Amino acid sequence: MLTKRIIPCLDVKNGRVVKGVNFINLKDAGDPVENAAFYDREGADELVFLDITASFEKRNIILEVVRRTASQIFMPLTVGGGVRNINDIRNLLNAGADKVSINTAAVKTPILIKQAAKRFGSQCIVVAIDAKRIANKDKWNVFINGGRINTFKDVIKWAKKVESLGAGEILLTSMDRDGTKDGFDIDLTKKVVNSVKIPVIASGGAGRTEDFYNVFKKSRVSAALAASLFHYRELKVGRIKNYLKRKKINVRV
Repeated sequence: MLTKRIIPCLDVKNGRVVKGVNFINLKDAGDPVENAAFYDREGADELVFLDITASFEKRNIILEVVRRTASQIFMPLTVGGGVRNINDIRNLLNAGADKVSINTAAVKTPILIKQAAKRFGSQCIVVAIDAKRIANKDKWNVFINGGRINTFKDVIKWAKKVESLGAGEILLTSMDRDGTKDGFDIDLTKKVVNSVKIPVIASGGAGRTEDFYNVFKKSRVSAALAASLFHYRELKVGRIKNYLKRKKINVRV
């Protein structure tokens, strides 16, 4: 049985870690390099680094910050934000990323997923899906540009599409739960996980140790990601893993 992964996420803006609620009202949460080193010591399974305004600002990700972050850790590093083409992916991998996350570019140019998977291998390509529930419906739409633009694409259909194009993993974020600490969106997570065969990372809403247990127990999700919960030291990775171990969830302690 594969172990379930606990993944801290660094949302980075102007070289600093930030965190908000529902993708807005961003507050400073420290230096990305220092945070990365801390999570490495804490025993996190992986780290996700997202330059959250790069796509909206139509600029490249800050490679130097990525390099410094990668140099401080020994766990796998996924980097995303402002990725538009094969060269961007190559530059991030050369800067120390193990995997590259694509969101806006994947929606605008889906063939990029296929080209990237062929060039670098599916295991390197993560498609990030920012999902928001349609009012009063059991349906979610895909948003891009840091959650600013509704593509009106159905999340489930898009998840199946990115898998067929060669994505090796999906980073699924519930915009409705982002930063709320109300728990992961189990309904959304289950629907996406059940529609694809590739690993899915659940993101958005973690607030308690029980939230991690619930998402693993109630869905076949491969990993759970959190940001502010870890940045502000409200919970530590080790504590969550020990709790999950006691609850018979297979994690690496």
